[in-house]
Amino acid sequence: MAFDKKLLDIVACPVCKGKLEYNKEQQTLICKADRLVYQINDGIPVLLAEKATNLQEVAE
Repeated sequence: MAFDKKLLDIVACPVCKGKLEYNKEQQTLICKADRLVYQINDGIPVLLAEKATNLQEVAE
């Protein structure tokens, strides 16, 4: 199942409530303000702060 990009209008970072950016290649949502990456599993974003990874860790 693919991620529906219309969800970007209603979802927000659970930490700062800021906007998320979609990375189609890695199937993730990124909060640049908090530098956190949220996985998308079967088209469903996992927006749990404890499940997020640091943006720097993903880049390495």
